[in-house]
Amino acid sequence: MPITLPENLPAFDTLSREGVMVMSDVRAARQDIRPLRIGLLNLMPKKIQTETQFARLIGATPLQIELNLIRMTEHQSKNTAAEHMDEFYRPFAEVAATGEKFDGLIITGAPVEHLPFEEVTYWDELLRVFDWTRTHVHSTFGVCWGGMAMIYHLHGVPKHMLDAKAFGLFRHRNLAPTSPYLRGFSDEFVIPVSRWTEIRQSDIDAAPGLETLLGSDEVGPCLVRDAGARALYIFNHLEYDSTTLKEEYDRDVASGGPVTVPVNYYPDNDPSRLPPNRWRSHAHLLYGNWINEIYQSTPFNMNAIGL
Repeated sequence: MPITLPENLPAFDTLSREGVMVMSDVRAARQDIRPLRIGLLNLMPKKIQTETQFARLIGATPLQIELNLIRMTEHQSKNTAAEHMDEFYRPFAEVAATGEKFDGLIITGAPVEHLPFEEVTYWDELLRVFDWTRTHVHSTFGVCWGGMAMIYHLHGVPKHMLDAKAFGLFRHRNLAPTSPYLRGFSDEFVIPVSRWTEIRQSDIDAAPGLETLLGSDEVGPCLVRDAGARALYIFNHLEYDSTTLKEEYDRDVASGGPVTVPVNYYPDNDPSRLPPNRWRSHAHLLYGNWINEIYQSTPFNMNAIGL
């Protein structure tokens, strides 16, 4: 089954060319089944790239997905055209005011990890988002800074600054092979990492109700389940495209600032060579498993979500 997107959203043509099953919202309205309503609260500066990455993953399942793009109410994007934001995104305040509910919500990362949480300009509204998910979202998926922010708000788990940026592909271990979210996962595999902060396992262990599903000896916990909040937190980037780390590296080179070659990413550590994608299958597994768990457990009557 396809993911439902507006036909004029850039991701529609991109994913169609890739062979992802995509359906226009007009065509979907003629079908007599209920699609899963998934929200994407997009906090990343490159909105189009990010919405395409997540649409690619959640649109690869055999279920019909209705993707809803959401933005912070007052924060204005500097890197995405205002016309795109006005046409495809709704401010959270408008979404919350309608009382509508969602089967799933993805909260992306944001380039603000150097700031204390409370100094982020939209922090107060983001707290309202986190609290709103408890009653209006069946399952929430916090990604990188979005996951760090949510686990901090709900459980007091702090983020810690790193001495050097964790940047590259790092080997991770499957710590919970029987988890439905890790169905089909290998025992070990690589995941893209790009962050200046970390969440520590000792802090997770001190917070009741949290379970670490994926972890790395080099860069710490990666995927945490919060059953009480019906949430997952992932601190790394399985959604990244093959060249996303390269784009970040090229940007750092062009800026003239400190430059670190992504670890274990380029063949022979040579930035002139194209990096192979060694995480794509696990990205599809994780988001496919998440969508499947939502499908298996979400109420058919959406009014019952959060009750």
